[in-house]
Amino acid sequence: MSTYGIPLLVLGVTDSATLTGLAFMLEWVPRLGAFALAGAAVDRFGSTRVLRIASVLRAVVVLAAAAVLPSVGEGTSAVITVMTLAATTGVLTEFSYIAAETAGGAASRDAGGHAHRVQAVLLGIDQGATLAGPALAGVLLQFSGATGMLLIIAACSLLGAALAPRQRPVWPQEAPVPVAQGLKIGWRTLRSLPALGWLCVGLVLSNCAIGLVQAAGPVLVIKQLGGTSSQVGLVWSAAAIASLAMVTLARFAIDRAGLWPVGAAAAALASLACLALAAADTYTVFLVLVALLMAGEAGMTVVLRTLRAHLVPADVFGSTLSLIILLLLAPFPLAGALVALTPPDLLGHAITACAVLQAVGLAVAFAKLRTHPATRLPASA
Repeated sequence: MSTYGIPLLVLGVTDSATLTGLAFMLEWVPRLGAFALAGAAVDRFGSTRVLRIASVLRAVVVLAAAAVLPSVGEGTSAVITVMTLAATTGVLTEFSYIAAETAGGAASRDAGGHAHRVQAVLLGIDQGATLAGPALAGVLLQFSGATGMLLIIAACSLLGAALAPRQRPVWPQEAPVPVAQGLKIGWRTLRSLPALGWLCVGLVLSNCAIGLVQAAGPVLVIKQLGGTSSQVGLVWSAAAIASLAMVTLARFAIDRAGLWPVGAAAAALASLACLALAAADTYTVFLVLVALLMAGEAGMTVVLRTLRAHLVPADVFGSTLSLIILLLLAPFPLAGALVALTPPDLLGHAITACAVLQAVGLAVAFAKLRTHPATRLPASA
């Protein structure tokens, strides 16, 4: 709801494609700065404490915005409020995300050779939230205004804090690891794992295209295709349905064919869908292509998370996870800036250019991964 609902809120308050792209950028830039600190905090204090504190603080911030927005109207104060909300929730969301992913990594290590099954279930949970969140955010924003949407986000945050998995740090550190040191540890670990490194390179280029589609989505649907805010949410809910189907399929396909064939097929699907996306001239075609794009992305994510759980040493998992996510999400604020700077009628050309980079990057990455032992058929039960 935060990722897709808040840019919709900005577009509703400002009616500006430029400010919508800027809000998307402001939502992601602070997140990138928070990753290293979040990883060090999880390694130091454990996932439970970090998840609870971040979730409660996010609820407080969202409730404050819900109280302020009705009284400031639609002027400069409203713009400042929604922009601040985007930046603050972005930071707090990443602390809770790193904590949850660290707990998922521990569960995957316990599963041994069947880590991909655990990761498929966890990714299914993520996609289930993505299925409900954008549609609910769009409907609430259209029919109950900003207050209704923000109250539900706050409620979800408080539930997340209440249901945080009880985990203590397995390797308690006597002193906090500096942020720079945590990044160095993550970088050394990633450089020592070429398979994971090449996959990250391909996914960084892929996320350039996906980030641009996400940032430009409200503008394309509402301004060019004549849709509504609820239809924008429906796009991402349809994408979540396709992603859930892909995650389920990938779980069984990896059992039979191994990581590489499944990942390569998912990469081909994402690349072809993104290349066709710029030519979408109706809302239905746009929805279908976005769903196929995100289905391919979901299949590649299962492969990434499985390799990450198998290859990254447990005692540096938080720091390495932070660096990997930092690299993968770096394109998103750039996508927001690109939308802010690009005239709406040229967004299709920008998507095409990013789709070409995506196809090339994924082709090279999976070519490098083809013979790596970690991508072979998983061990039998």
